[in-house]
Amino acid sequence: MVDDLRHDGGLGQGADGGFRRQKPAHDHRPLSDREVPIKQDLGNETRVLAPAIHAWLDGELPEASVRRGETAKDVEFWRMIGAEAEKRRNSRMPLDLESRIMEALPHTLPVEITPWFRREFVVTPQKAVAIGAGIAVATAAATALLIL
Repeated sequence: MVDDLRHDGGLGQGADGGFRRQKPAHDHRPLSDREVPIKQDLGNETRVLAPAIHAWLDGELPEASVRRGETAKDVEFWRMIGAEAEKRRNSRMPLDLESRIMEALPHTLPVEITPWFRREFVVTPQKAVAIGAGIAVATAAATALLIL
């Protein structure tokens, strides 16, 4: 086993004495644009979209060349998606929608909701009498249970 104790992490000594970055050979390759197949799960079988459909969606093939055979369903599906997207892209909201939204908003400041254990505890005379009576009844019931 050989340990490289002077490993410089891909940096090399430059002609001027400083360090320069050395890129690995595989970084010099140009990036390529590629299609990623979209798999459709149809129960037990998996179906991949045909390369001709990808080419048609990219504008490389005319629709007539793709609209025959097995790909006709896919072409129809993507045309429906395009039509729906165009319909939604061109939809406009009613003119009075903004005013209806603004009218529906509350015009008062929201009240901060405090937890029950931080709220002020107010004991009125009626509550004090009811609490005292409850304690007396509970004490009498506990005493009766212990005596019997």
